[in-house]
Amino acid sequence: MGAFFACRNKQTLMRILKFPPWVLCFSAAILVFVVGLLVLGAFSRSFFHGRIGGLNEEFEFAKRAPLKGSGYPPVLAYWISGSQGDSEKILRLLKAVYHPRNLYLLHLDAGASHYERSRLASSIQSEMIFKSFRNVDVVGQSYAVDQRGSSALASILHGAAVSLRISQDWDWFITLSASDYPIVTQDDLLHAFTSLPRDLNFIHHTNITTLEEYQRMNQIVIDPNLYSSENTEIFEIKETRVTPDAFKIFTGSPWVILSRPFMEYCVHSWDNLPRKLLMYFANVAYPLQAYFQTVICNSPQFQNTTVNTDLRYIVWDTPPQKGPQLLSQALYKGMVQSGTVFAGPLKEGDPMISKVDDYILRRPSDGVVPGQWCLGPLVNQSRKELKHDLCSSWGSVDAVEPGPYGKKLRSSVLKLVEERQQLGQCDLW
Repeated sequence: MGAFFACRNKQTLMRILKFPPWVLCFSAAILVFVVGLLVLGAFSRSFFHGRIGGLNEEFEFAKRAPLKGSGYPPVLAYWISGSQGDSEKILRLLKAVYHPRNLYLLHLDAGASHYERSRLASSIQSEMIFKSFRNVDVVGQSYAVDQRGSSALASILHGAAVSLRISQDWDWFITLSASDYPIVTQDDLLHAFTSLPRDLNFIHHTNITTLEEYQRMNQIVIDPNLYSSENTEIFEIKETRVTPDAFKIFTGSPWVILSRPFMEYCVHSWDNLPRKLLMYFANVAYPLQAYFQTVICNSPQFQNTTVNTDLRYIVWDTPPQKGPQLLSQALYKGMVQSGTVFAGPLKEGDPMISKVDDYILRRPSDGVVPGQWCLGPLVNQSRKELKHDLCSSWGSVDAVEPGPYGKKLRSSVLKLVEERQQLGQCDLW
């Protein structure tokens, strides 16, 4: 309850100042949010690196950075997050989206134990391919997160800040949860994005128009995870606030693929718009469904860089506020034909995950997805090792070889980019 309810002991002072009690409480909550962000920034100095020495002589250390520029594939920065019991799912997801060109930052929130976090880091350190390419990191210190509150937004911004600290050579920032899964190979995805302008942002957005949407934005909520060490549920207070007139609110999907220039803008906030909106959305429920949309559509610099799609296969419950349905094998055909890149949340233990591995990704049971960079197993590997690892020797990380779906995906993405004016740029009127 923290700073907010501490205000209730200062009724006399508030009467003298003629402020209603909730005003000072609300201000205190904002202050806590700002301090929380500063603390999260400090966390970026504490994470395990997947950059370990002492490699087996059979493996050549991959020192060369990916080539960049016209004609070369982009570099993707992945932020993969989870909570208690998600370490194995995160490791599986990492292997399903792994490519030596990309960067990967893994995070387990305060719901996970220190043991689980350490075990995830140890698993990364034990994989020869991750040690060789040094492009996987695990955040070493936890903090509390509620996906319905502003702590989830702070976590995403933390991931972007750490990714920028690790490297500024990536092109797009992709957020995934432990329950998400790719339905294309990385060679297919990199091929589809190679010819695109690197300032595009794949973000589903729409301006709010209904009374119910305005009421949700005006309802004040408090996220205790900004000042608590353990995961705690958000709560509403009875007071509301007026609809803002300094900016227009946009909403959309919480899953995004955002450009590095836009993420730098959100992190550094040089014209103060992202920071001002961060303060506003600190007390809004489900800010991940509105913050990035509102920032980008109110920014003259970025409002014409949007492609109005999240490239996700999601089946929403009715009403959609209840969240997306768990995907199972019954939805496999629709998912494959959707023309999207990621799907989720997947029902754990459902055979659809194995079906995606077998028929789409061609991923071995405990290995990474083979790509053009993968030259196959080492000559002296045992049959048991071959079952789990088909990529023990490597070629160029700058070459990708798309399959039929990758070529189709490239055409559909290019069509979306060409038609984005008709699909709906930010409408500020």
